Amino acid sequence: MEYDIRDIGLSERGIKRIMWAATRMPVLNTIRKELAKSHPLRGVKIAACLHVTTETANLILTLKEGGAEIRLTASNPLSTQDDVAAALVAEYGIPVFAIKGEDRETYYKHINQALDIKPHITMDDGADLISTLHRERQDLISNVVGGTEETTTGVVRLKQMATKGVLSYPVIAVNDSYTKYLFDNRYGTGQSTIDAIMRATNILLAGKTFVVAGYGWCGRGIAWRARGMGSHVIVTETNPIRALEAVMDGFTVMPMRDAIKVADIVVTATGDINVIDVEHLKSAKDGVILANAGHFDVEINIQKLHELADKVENVKPMVDCYHLGDKRIYLLAEGRLVNLSAAEGHPAEVMDMSFANQARAVEYLLKHGDKLENKVYKLPDEIDRDIAIRKLKVMGVEIDKLTPEQQQYLSSWEWGT
Repeated sequence: MEYDIRDIGLSERGIKRIMWAATRMPVLNTIRKELAKSHPLRGVKIAACLHVTTETANLILTLKEGGAEIRLTASNPLSTQDDVAAALVAEYGIPVFAIKGEDRETYYKHINQALDIKPHITMDDGADLISTLHRERQDLISNVVGGTEETTTGVVRLKQMATKGVLSYPVIAVNDSYTKYLFDNRYGTGQSTIDAIMRATNILLAGKTFVVAGYGWCGRGIAWRARGMGSHVIVTETNPIRALEAVMDGFTVMPMRDAIKVADIVVTATGDINVIDVEHLKSAKDGVILANAGHFDVEINIQKLHELADKVENVKPMVDCYHLGDKRIYLLAEGRLVNLSAAEGHPAEVMDMSFANQARAVEYLLKHGDKLENKVYKLPDEIDRDIAIRKLKVMGVEIDKLTPEQQQYLSSWEWGT
């Protein structure tokens, strides 16, 4: 079996961690059991470009139980958990092409090795695999039924491709399902980002001025968790509605040019480029810690930070100190996705719903892909509701049901004052 990982000898530890995550993913487990009975994915080839974590491993094993043949590569050079990659290869026979810390050349080599499976389905987290397929491997496109996309940044890229008429097959935006972004982005990113900052720095957050750039669902989660840790939280935004919401939620809102001057910690979560730029780096106070929670390492202008620095030194794992004269700026995880680079990513309980959506998206594409246009789609609401119902059930939560009278009232227009 072809694969490229750091050390297959790490597999024993990886197996234990995958099994631990499985105990926290009951919704995905119910789907796995269903797929194992009917094998609806038999003969289907999947190229997956996802963060190689314990939670992802359980998604991959679920798809394999359904009969799929899969190749897995990383969607970020620093997000791979090498023991998980080893376990998938050694114990479960999944070809994996991912090494934590791989350079850009190796990263794209691995993406191409995943594409060598000649996929019927592509699975993405950031759209690097699908963009590579469209740029360099167009000979494979005729074989593809459809694709899935996990994250906001990837959905934005794919919608641009569709708008410009270059998207060659339909893609399900898993990120747009309520049971994904309302929970994964808010609770998952919120907790895992704080976790990563704590692991990398071991600083006290209470009493610190904590700046969050962007008040989307990820930014909300980070801001709320930072406030819960006792930080004074400032939000920066370009969207007036989100800025107003942040104010109403009790946060201070101001431009980055002002926030950076008082910040002890700044976390970007916007999905855009150079949110922390030259002017901000120059006016940042001594000792500020910069981290990025967006998918790509473009939100902090790292090139300009290098140019401004007199010296750069690694002071501890995932922490680089940039000396700008008498001022020090600390950059976490090379400006890459901090929660997966410096920690373990989202908790399994959250990814349980996200990856349940992924599994259902594959099934949906196989049934309906030939009827879909080359656009970006949201999963049907009934699938979203089914996942929510499953999650409530395994949590032991019961909810009310509408009575026939209530259903009739909601479907009528005659009733008034």
